[in-house]
Amino acid sequence: MKRSPHLRGLFALAVVALSLYVALTVPVQLGLDLRGGTQIVLETRPTTAADAGAEATDRTVEVLRGRIDALGVAEPTIARSGDDRIVVELPGVQDPRRAADVIGRTARLTFHQVLGPATAADRAADPSPERPHEQVTADETGRFLRLQTAALTGKDVDKAAARFDPHSGAGWHVTVDFKGAGGQEWARLTGEAACRAPGDPGRRVAVVLDGRIISSPQVDPSVGCRSGIGGGATLITGSFDDEEARELALLINGGALPVPVETVEQRTVGPTLGARAIAASAWAAAIGTALTSLFIVAVYRVVGALAVLALACYGLVSYAALAALGATLTLPGLAGFVLAIGMAVDANVLVFERAREEYVARHRPTPRSSLTAGFRGAFSAIADSNVTTLIAAALLFFLASGPVRGFGVTLGIGVLASMFSALVVTRVLAEHAVARPGLRRRPRLTGIAHTGFVRARLDRSGPHLMRHPRRWLAVSAAALVLAGSGIVVRGLDLGVEFTGGRLVEYSTTAPVDPDRTRAALAEAGFPRAVVQSSGDRQFTVRTPGLGEARAAALTDAVTGLGVGAERIRDEAVGPSLGKELRRGAVIALAVALGAQLVYLAARFRWLLGSSAVAALAHDVVILVGVFAWLGKPVDGVFLAALLTVIGYSVNDSVVVFDRIRELGRRARGKPFARVADQALLQTLPRTVNTGTGAAFILTALAVLGGDTLRDFALALLVGLAVGTYSSMFTATPLAVELHRRTGKERRT
Repeated sequence: MKRSPHLRGLFALAVVALSLYVALTVPVQLGLDLRGGTQIVLETRPTTAADAGAEATDRTVEVLRGRIDALGVAEPTIARSGDDRIVVELPGVQDPRRAADVIGRTARLTFHQVLGPATAADRAADPSPERPHEQVTADETGRFLRLQTAALTGKDVDKAAARFDPHSGAGWHVTVDFKGAGGQEWARLTGEAACRAPGDPGRRVAVVLDGRIISSPQVDPSVGCRSGIGGGATLITGSFDDEEARELALLINGGALPVPVETVEQRTVGPTLGARAIAASAWAAAIGTALTSLFIVAVYRVVGALAVLALACYGLVSYAALAALGATLTLPGLAGFVLAIGMAVDANVLVFERAREEYVARHRPTPRSSLTAGFRGAFSAIADSNVTTLIAAALLFFLASGPVRGFGVTLGIGVLASMFSALVVTRVLAEHAVARPGLRRRPRLTGIAHTGFVRARLDRSGPHLMRHPRRWLAVSAAALVLAGSGIVVRGLDLGVEFTGGRLVEYSTTAPVDPDRTRAALAEAGFPRAVVQSSGDRQFTVRTPGLGEARAAALTDAVTGLGVGAERIRDEAVGPSLGKELRRGAVIALAVALGAQLVYLAARFRWLLGSSAVAALAHDVVILVGVFAWLGKPVDGVFLAALLTVIGYSVNDSVVVFDRIRELGRRARGKPFARVADQALLQTLPRTVNTGTGAAFILTALAVLGGDTLRDFALALLVGLAVGTYSSMFTATPLAVELHRRTGKERRT
């Protein structure tokens, strides 16, 4: 028995030391929303069954990697997502049009001999069964030509380079070196063309890129018939500027994509927004953590101060885990990192309140024995509540995408780290401290050897909260009707992620009038644009899907307002992806409810599990209804908050039901309503203190966290309040009423 504290101490020291080493040596990768740049999501569009699947997507990734490396972007990221999606992140790239054009081009390069001009009949019959070795393509001037089937393709090219020759008159051009038999095939192709008379269309050789002729020069008269151009090289001329020539060389060097791709999502975040987001989140984390720490120390004294030290270890371990796993830290992920502090506080509060019960109600002889009993008694509640949150985090990881998925990763890591900090670090520090002679002589300084403010007030009043459970259920039903009417009357303002379209955010140097902006955009040809102000000098414009040219026109119209507008965020989502994400959100909620019900039914009786799931469904409807009444966007970040609220709601219910189960075992035959009432009163101090600690964190996020985190924190504050209420006055009364209706009043 004496060996266990020493082993826990050594284990805690080893984990903290390793985390410190990782934190100092391995940097965490920041997402684009924190450092600025462009993210493009591509979806493969295979034309044959053989090209479908993950293998074709992997080949496409390799081709894209070569193109992106040639763009010269520092630290790009490219990865397959599923069987048919590719996510490309380009830090520092603020002009997504060129990047998207280069990345998304199929780049099928072919060389053909021109057979002659194409008639209208040729164009109508292309491809012609009578002439299977011919095709009709427009040249660079818009004229249609008949071409012989490709003799050379991009696979025969060794390398290409953009060159400028001011003496020959060619200007910017692209030199092409062939490899293997490509040089011989080029000599044969140009040799056959050289047999035609000068001026004859058949003397031309067409260079075709993605089905469009980019150059079709005549073979020089000096080239002899059948001899052709030797040397295994040529040059492509045309009306190129330097950027076009370099882009063409880049595409040729990168090779053709195995399958066509389509951009289904595009996000651009300016570095200013990234720096602002980091600063806001850092301030929110610092102030929220400081307020929470002061509160914990004020309530729990010495053990509270040691819990704050354990929270610092929690932060170190979480950061090191993110770095070691190579996880990308996004803005919602950073919020999840800060939010998990509240989870760590909850575990400590559960232990300390249980230790107070052991000391005061059960007359434990010393604070140390009370603390040991507190850890033992609170373990099942801590485990159950954290498992439910891990279920929500896992659902975010598997069912969500992008930043929301990153939130799931950081939340999951945070929950595991919080359990380590509370059950190992706090225990090692607290057990060592309360055993010191000075604290043994002054037990009240430990923070355990007294009743506590909330428990003292409850002991005096002794309320019977479950005397009329139907009244509480009536209040919950009224709240559901009010929230549901908001969904029906106001509707949901679904974000771009769920509807498809484009969202552009601007910062300005002067205050913006949304009505004036809306009218100006309507005059510029954007009558369906939705303008929303987010502060005096920041606003967003949301429209149906726009191409890059129309998006540029939108920015020009905003710039014309004369308010010094600067684009700081640009997101585009295709309609197919929006529909998929909307379906995924519904599935995520359904699976979350189902997973919680299965877990709770396994851990508790079906009656308690059903009551907890009904309470969290109640919380979901109310939270969605509040956002409907407020006109707040329901987007991917809101989905992250909603699933987190589900975890919070079940946490509170689990703590109460865990106590109901424990008390029921001790007092068999006692009316269930009285057992539930006693469990509520005993766990109420934990509920109040945990909720207060989490409220400090969330309020700091809401006030200091910027627009994205403000809505996120607002959702969690509403969820915290509603979840706290529902665990006590929805889930518990419902369990009492179900117990009464099933005729099990005498069984607990």
